[in-house]
Amino acid sequence: MKKKFILFVVLLGMAASSRGQHAHFAISGTIEFERKTNAYALIEKAINKDNEAWLRPALDYYKKINPQFKVLTAKLAFGDDKTLYTPNDADPPANTVMNDSPMLNQFNTIFTDLAAQSAVDQKKVFEQTYLVKDSLRKIKWKITDETRDIAGYTCRRANGIYLDSVYVVAFYTTRIPVPGGPESFSGLPGMILGVALPHENITWFAKKVTETYTSANTLTAPKKGKATTEKDLLHILTTASENWGRVGKLYVKGFML
Repeated sequence: MKKKFILFVVLLGMAASSRGQHAHFAISGTIEFERKTNAYALIEKAINKDNEAWLRPALDYYKKINPQFKVLTAKLAFGDDKTLYTPNDADPPANTVMNDSPMLNQFNTIFTDLAAQSAVDQKKVFEQTYLVKDSLRKIKWKITDETRDIAGYTCRRANGIYLDSVYVVAFYTTRIPVPGGPESFSGLPGMILGVALPHENITWFAKKVTETYTSANTLTAPKKGKATTEKDLLHILTTASENWGRVGKLYVKGFML
């Protein structure tokens, strides 16, 4: 009886080992993301004593004709240590209030070379298109024990500081061993499938992951736009919006995300 029990335990161990050896990892494919912004909260934050006479009625009108959350979609293609994040051009534009706000729209097409630690961001800023070439953003991550399921993948939570002061919560999966993510989020030991900026009222979550071969021709950096760096673009935006008050600060933060 004892020998049978020992044999049973050994067989269980072998089975578990076999499953581990055959664990599947995705190294190439596409991810469909949903970007959701709490528009009511965002516009409310822009209201102050200098603009409330017109912005408060504008918010009330916005609430009558729009849902609370503005939902946009995008695709992230990945493979060969590269990613390309592309907004869906078919998504509807923002409606009426702050319709050119980067918080309520998607203006970034971002190519990242994870091996070279570099990125090219084609960014539409009002009537101008910039091509921001720089190194990958440094995010101070702290990995936690919390997990959640996203698009069929078990993801671990990490908390971080983004752009020096923006608090970010991310969920990544090691089953996709590519340290990338939506927009400019990266730097974790696996693909980021969920991001939340609690104080900015914005989230990005994967809705579908498709494993497929992604050719090098698909993963290429955008080329159209005025060349600049993140530092220089921040200076341009800050200077242009210095008289816009609270709304200006929201726009600058949104364009730099």
